[in-house]
Amino acid sequence: MDQAGTFRPPAPAGAGAGPRAGAGAAGALALMLAASAALPSSAYAGDDGAGLPESGEVQATAPPRPAAPTPGTPQAAEELRQIRQQLDALRAESAEAKAAEQARARRIDALAEQLSRATGEPVVQTASAAPDVQTVPAQQAEAAAGPIKWGGFEPGKGLILMRSDMGEVDLGLVSYLRYLNQEGMDDTYTSAFGESFDVTPRQDFQLAKVQITLRGWLFDPRFGYNAYVWTSQTSQGLGAQVVAAGNINWTFNDALRVYFGIHSVPSTRSTNRTFPYWLRNDNRPIADEFFRGSYTQGIWAEGRIARGLEYRVMLANNLSALGVQARQLDAKIDTVSAALTWMPTTGEFGPAAGFGDFEQHQEVATLFSAHFSHSTEDPQSQPATDSIENTQLRLSDGTLLFSSTAFDTGRILEARYQMLALDAAAKYKGYALELEGYARWLDDFKVQGIVPFDSLFDYGFTLQASAMVIPKRLQFYVSGSKIFGEFGDPYDVAVGFNYFPFRRRDLRVNVMGLWVSNSPVGYTAYPVPVGGNGFTLVSDFSLAF
Repeated sequence: MDQAGTFRPPAPAGAGAGPRAGAGAAGALALMLAASAALPSSAYAGDDGAGLPESGEVQATAPPRPAAPTPGTPQAAEELRQIRQQLDALRAESAEAKAAEQARARRIDALAEQLSRATGEPVVQTASAAPDVQTVPAQQAEAAAGPIKWGGFEPGKGLILMRSDMGEVDLGLVSYLRYLNQEGMDDTYTSAFGESFDVTPRQDFQLAKVQITLRGWLFDPRFGYNAYVWTSQTSQGLGAQVVAAGNINWTFNDALRVYFGIHSVPSTRSTNRTFPYWLRNDNRPIADEFFRGSYTQGIWAEGRIARGLEYRVMLANNLSALGVQARQLDAKIDTVSAALTWMPTTGEFGPAAGFGDFEQHQEVATLFSAHFSHSTEDPQSQPATDSIENTQLRLSDGTLLFSSTAFDTGRILEARYQMLALDAAAKYKGYALELEGYARWLDDFKVQGIVPFDSLFDYGFTLQASAMVIPKRLQFYVSGSKIFGEFGDPYDVAVGFNYFPFRRRDLRVNVMGLWVSNSPVGYTAYPVPVGGNGFTLVSDFSLAF
């Protein structure tokens, strides 16, 4: 370009010192030819079609394509890197979407099952709730970015370890750390028969319980199983310190599920599958502990009769199998216990119909239940000894019913146990009030020597009130009970709180002050001993799911 702004093409290569005019003309001609070659064919055609190819046919001109990068150049490497990044990002996004859809399906199924329990509506499983196991190509798996998520957590089931079309394995865990201080208790106790006993107060830290449970179904969703290992660290060295137990079951429909194995006798509300959703952490008021049955072996059935109406009935060996050998049993399978629960207003009463209103019911939830238990019991002593392993039946002063030293003139060798428990409870917006009454008959005695009575009748009640002062976070409660017995009228009162750090019931801190008067019950895992009289401080850090 010259100083005037006119473009002047350079002289063609090889031009020598010839005349300048000739050189300029040749350069201009070369420039025009180059420009014409670069123009598309449509540039030659006017509105009248002039400039068409000699064949007379219009040649379609393809849109220009981006030039492929020349391999081996820095530009090519950068563009390939960007393509790979975009592809990896899309694959990762697709994998996350699939995982989210599966998690959503599992959540839908869990809510549907909870709704079915409350309303009686049939459960409709989502199509993707239990996806088939698929083989993912190695290259595709490597290309997916981010951590691989597998399993999950579902309330009522715990951690999902495996789920396929052949079965399911879920993991549950119950464990708690306990600090116990009984220094506020009297160190002696006198029974109704004038016998004096020493009471040794405790103060210790304990990993009080560890229970690991595997549950689910196998081969057919109707065939379920439950297997667990349970240990009570406070019972080190005793026969029932470690227990391996469980059951198998078959579901016919919502109205009938049949079990075989080990289970708690449904004699009171606390033994009717409400654990671990109690106000107190793994300990009952003394009246409940005094009247209830325990864990035993047998068969049982449960189901939903109508909306909000459920039953459970059990036929078992005895009231308690803990520490009892098979040859100690009385060869009479006549232990029967049944529970009928009615939840009329909402059709449910929270998870496992447990205690307290952690769920913050916005409509008044009510529960009424009746429990009746019958069993023929005997001392169930070890062969050639008088040590009684089954300690469920006591007099209201704590004396063992079958003790050889209970009565000066004789001993009870066999007795019929019959017990009725009635419940009424209500929950609303974090508040709960729960009442249970008991009546127990002991009769039809077989005795050795002379016993000064032919029957015994005791009754009592438990009353518990609670409030979620901070929803999902902090709960205060008052819990107490009293027994009206023929050998004393013991009672207990507890005040405590539960703190839920993760706003879930699965993990909590429980602190409780307990005052008891002449406790008729007690063992190493219970906060007070038999004959305990005074104050106890209990503090637990509990994990239960």
